[in-house]
Amino acid sequence: MTDWISSPDVAGNDSNWVNNLRSLLSEKQWSLELKDIVNKLNNGQRLSISDGHILFHHSSLFEVGQLANLVKIARYGKHVFFNSNVHINQTNICVLACKFCAFRRSKKQSDAYQLSIENYLEEMSKFSKSIDEVHSVGGLHPDLDVDYYVELISSAKEKFPEISIKALTAVEIKHLSQQSGISFNETLKKLRDSGLDSLPGGGAEILNDSIREIICNGKESSDEYLEIHRQAHALGIPSNCTMLFGTIETINDRLVHMDKLRKLADEYNLFQCFVPYPFLPDSTRLPQAQLATSNEILRTIAVSRLMLDSIPHIKAYRMNIGDEVAELALNFGADDVDGTVRQESIMHLAGADSSLNYDMYHMAKLVRDAGFIPVKRNTIYTKFNTVNVDPPKRVRRLKVIT
Repeated sequence: MTDWISSPDVAGNDSNWVNNLRSLLSEKQWSLELKDIVNKLNNGQRLSISDGHILFHHSSLFEVGQLANLVKIARYGKHVFFNSNVHINQTNICVLACKFCAFRRSKKQSDAYQLSIENYLEEMSKFSKSIDEVHSVGGLHPDLDVDYYVELISSAKEKFPEISIKALTAVEIKHLSQQSGISFNETLKKLRDSGLDSLPGGGAEILNDSIREIICNGKESSDEYLEIHRQAHALGIPSNCTMLFGTIETINDRLVHMDKLRKLADEYNLFQCFVPYPFLPDSTRLPQAQLATSNEILRTIAVSRLMLDSIPHIKAYRMNIGDEVAELALNFGADDVDGTVRQESIMHLAGADSSLNYDMYHMAKLVRDAGFIPVKRNTIYTKFNTVNVDPPKRVRRLKVIT
């Protein structure tokens, strides 16, 4: 039974959140350096890139986090969201060789793979009783076009109609479009009509083409990333959006990136969640990366919440930043911790060590331990259920007397 429902564009957001925030802001004393920013928030005004610089360089991380946390509470109260999902990567074979990627393989490498439709369905069946979302992204396979994915998605929907399919990054959409000789729009229509429910929004990296040429040469341009999501949203396909930070970008690059995303979000209100995640250096080829400290991760999440007024949710992606930092991030503006995941390759090959053995209880406990109310959501933030954190009951077995 669903506790409450929403629409994809509202995504569970309190429509009165600006007034809620005004009341919350008045209860605290703010430093002189943040007074203008607080006044803008109080008046429902969008923060500028200059405001973002102030937030990134403000001496008190705690005060920036407090401000972001109040925005989150104004929107969602004490609720923090997660879902029951699994990651299945359909192939690790890729025609590109992005410097930050530890997942990609060439066709000739011994551990390269491509799942057949049957293999993919077998993987789904292992988790089908405990998930309501499958998250699928992969490499740009030189031999696969949109027809493979249409068959894959439609077969998955036919066998598991209750499981939402979140799949394919913008660069995968571009690749399939080129492989199939059709437009982005036609590609997206075919995928939507076969049962694709949403896009994960991965691959945004930093929306600055001079940086993209160094860290992910050959991927879609910044404009193409935005245009593919614009066309998806126009077709009614919601998505997340992302930012990879801690490579070679500047603070200004991060803020311009956020500004581009929020302007696109203004058009259709179908960017549902922003997922900022730091570069993980292990097993990759980007020695000039700056790398992000835990403090910087928390500050970036907090600034994201304050800057992205038109994107409802901010995710503390525990697969990347780990459970401890994710739990802290819930007090710095994040309101979502992704999902149970069960299995994942891309982040873990790059160096992530977060647990994959989480169930509903463990996810709910993580949220409760941070001081919030755990809420299970569906993929597109339209159905919500509060979750009991009582530990699972142990099965008592009678001792066998022989």
